[in-house]
Amino acid sequence: MQEPQYEILETSTGYAGFFHILRYRLRHRLFNGGWSRVLTRELFERGHAAAVLPYDPQTDRVVLTEQFRIGALQAPGGPWLLEIVAGMIEAGETPEDVVRREALEEIGCAVSDLVSICDYHVSPGGTSERIHLFCGRVDASQAGGVHGAADEDEDIRVVVMPADDAIAHLQAGKIVSAAPIIVLQWLMMNRASLREDWRKTGRNS
Repeated sequence: MQEPQYEILETSTGYAGFFHILRYRLRHRLFNGGWSRVLTRELFERGHAAAVLPYDPQTDRVVLTEQFRIGALQAPGGPWLLEIVAGMIEAGETPEDVVRREALEEIGCAVSDLVSICDYHVSPGGTSERIHLFCGRVDASQAGGVHGAADEDEDIRVVVMPADDAIAHLQAGKIVSAAPIIVLQWLMMNRASLREDWRKTGRNS
């Protein structure tokens, strides 16, 4: 049996509200052998998420969202960010369930085909959150308006634009959060083959 690579000595709750902060006392194996000293680390717990880049292969347009983000309050461009459809994964849901639900709530249109892009740790130095990323086929003509759950005080503006314009925004540094950066870079590399594959299966459904 493999020897343990880390040892949790104590876990306590530092904060319990809409989010949770857990405090760990632990130690772990060192690359050079032996054990680290006992460390104290706080971990931000908010669950896991899924996000999708809605893409219309017929018109070569993407559907982005724009909303206020407290974490970008001091950002040079201000706290309204261009992002993609996203939501937290609730108990019993798959990532695919989440992005289909959130697409209806945030941009007002359905996602048909889904292509998995990747999943990654958002910021593993301080949070356990992982996010699953997809590209989803939509009929962009059905997207628009302002959406969001009133009980969550969401105010989400739908932004439909040619894929080339979204990529230009990315390259100009106008898209500054990780998930939309990753999916747009993926689209840059896969757009031609994706359009070909989805055109073979007919009009968006």
